[in-house]
This record gives sequence, C-alpha cells and structure tokens, in this order.
Amino acid sequence: MSLSTAPPTAGPPSYRQIFANAEFRGLWIGSALGNASSTMTSLTLALLVNAATGSALLAALVMFGPSLAQVLGVSTLMSAADTARPRRLLILLATLSTVAVGIQAAVELPAAARLVLALLVAYGLSIGSGVRWGLLNDVVAADQFVLGRSAMNLSVGAMQIAGFGLAGLLLQAMSPQTVLWLATACSALTIPVIRFGLRNRAPRRGARTSLAETWRGNRRLLGERRTRPLLLALTIPNGLVVGCEALFVPYAGADAGWLLAAGAAGMLSGDLVVGRFLNRPQRRAAARWLRFVLAVPFLAFAFDLPLPLLAAVVALGSCGYATSLAQQEVLVDLTPPDLRGQVLGTESALRMTTFGICAILAGTLADLTAPAPAIATFAALSLVASLVLTRPLARVMAPSTSR
Repeated sequence: MSLSTAPPTAGPPSYRQIFANAEFRGLWIGSALGNASSTMTSLTLALLVNAATGSALLAALVMFGPSLAQVLGVSTLMSAADTARPRRLLILLATLSTVAVGIQAAVELPAAARLVLALLVAYGLSIGSGVRWGLLNDVVAADQFVLGRSAMNLSVGAMQIAGFGLAGLLLQAMSPQTVLWLATACSALTIPVIRFGLRNRAPRRGARTSLAETWRGNRRLLGERRTRPLLLALTIPNGLVVGCEALFVPYAGADAGWLLAAGAAGMLSGDLVVGRFLNRPQRRAAARWLRFVLAVPFLAFAFDLPLPLLAAVVALGSCGYATSLAQQEVLVDLTPPDLRGQVLGTESALRMTTFGICAILAGTLADLTAPAPAIATFAALSLVASLVLTRPLARVMAPSTSR
C-alpha cells in the first residue's frame, strides 16, 4: 500500500533528497518556527506560574496541561485533517497561535487565566498535527515517509533545544513578557512560510468536516485490533516519561531549561540515527530495546546527583523516544490512504493528551512528596508499562502483520 502519490526515489532516501523538495522545506520550516515559539512560551509561562503560586502541579499544568485539549480535538475536529484544504487550515492555526501568545505577552494575567487561555487555544491547534502528518504523505515519496517524519521530529528536537535553552538564558536577562513577545514574533513568521512554501492542495477526502465524520474515522482506528497495541505503546510509556519532564521546573527552577534542552537533544539524536541510518527491519529491532532506554535513565533522579550529570541522563533516556518512528511506520501501513491525516493526527493527539494527564498526576505527586521521588516513580511506571506491552506489541510489529 503506497504512502504517497509521489513516485518512489532511486536508491536509499537521504536528508539531502527530501530537503531538495521546496514544499517539504516549507512544511519543515513552518513546523520548526511553531515549535520554537511553543517551547519558549511554555517554559516562560511555567516559570511565571511557579513563581506566583509555588505549586508543582500548576507549573506542570500550564506547561503540559494544554495537551489535554487534544482529546477534545480528536473527538470533534480531527476530520478536518483530511476534509479541509491543508494550507488554508495551517495558516488559520498559525494566526490563532500568534494572537494567543501576543495576548499572554501584552496582558498581565493571573495564573488561572493564563491556563484557561492556553487550554482554549490548544483545542483549536489540536488538529494541526493531523494536517501536517497527512500533508507529509502527499509531499514526499512513498519510500521517504519515515525519513521525512524523522526530519520533522528533528525540527521538534532542534527547536526545543533552541527554544528551551534560549528562553532559559533570556529569562535571566530580561522580563518574561519580553520573552513572550519574541515567541509571538517567531509564531508570526510561520504564516508567510506556510503561505508561500506550500501548494494550495485540495482536501484528501470529499466529506464535510463534522463531528459525525470525525467519529467515523475514529471508530475505524479504535476498532482495529492491530492498531490498539500501537496506540498504547505510543502513548502510555512516553506519557509517563513526560510526567518526569513536567517536574523539571519545580526540581531545578531557572536551570530547568538545561534539563529540557538535554532531553530535546537526546530525542533529536535518537531520531537522527533511527530515521536516517536504520532500515525497516533494523528500526523494528531497535524499537524493542529503545522502549526501555526511554525509562531507565530517569530512575537516577532518586539520587542526589549534580545537574550536569542529570542532564546527561535525561539526554540518554530521551533517545528512547525514537522507538515511535518504527511504531508510526507500522500504523501508517495499516491505515487507508483517505484517513491517514486523521489517523496520524488522532495518534498524535492521544499521545499529547496522555502527556497532559501524566504531567498533572506527576505534579500532584510532587506536591504531596517532592519532585525528585515523583520523577523516579513515573520512570518506574513507564518501565513497567513497556514490559507489559512487550508481547502484544511484538505480534503487531511482526513484518507479516503490517504489510
């Protein structure tokens, strides 16, 4: 089953080939700018709320809580990923994000109002992942999808390093409002990049965007026996580790930017190696043990270690996120072409929702105990989840079940 209408490339795909594609460059740059803005915004808002309230739960909630709005988008809006014109929709979402960050920068809001605004905007932005991942299938050739997905993930990692690292440095030299204005400018740049970098493609599916159409696609995804283990593996172990990351601000304060940047660097490195240098069978073999690499290093937070050593541990563990590349590859193989945008968007939204839930639970536990033992606890839970999923995931990832 072909992933794209574009013809296969000659020879093994490379980053040079996909970046020679002008439309892929537009998609990649737009995604990178949006991610840089969102990371700068989330760290700044978390520090503002933590300083105002002293609550690990509220700091985690404002940083990762907007992910909870993703489940509402899955339930009501996600059919738009296949039934709307992708360029027009991405421009609308970029405009919405720019306005929202601008309001956070311009108005002195209480912590509760900042959280409510972030949640409302996240609901509208929830369909963006489905639009981008569905568009990726159209922009690159069939044999370039995994490499294209890896490159898009690299932009997330690189911009998180830049966003978290830069925001951490800037917040020591200037006001949070100034940093938020810089994030607003970064978000605004995505609008012309999308407008002039992408073709005005027709919708992938002829149906109207609606609640009924959204749930028609969701039922096909959730009712498929082979996709359920993939969805669980893509959400639960990763989400529990994100619960660890949600406590970096309460754990390290202003130095949390270094831990977050280290995590982004590890994620970037893992995606680079798995996406660029491993073939399909090798990706699946690596995924079997990368799931455990994701959780085990975070157990080090149970000990009182220096921050540089913990940053190295976080980078190592975050390499394990690359296991998602192999799992998403199989998910695409199992998905009908006219639903790929919605299915990939639903998978992403469910993952982000799990991130938000785990961040809230981790913040609650940290308020009851302390950040360090809460981080170690969630790492242990992620390890247990991966162990439990080993057998059902092995059956789904077998080559005969996904082709």
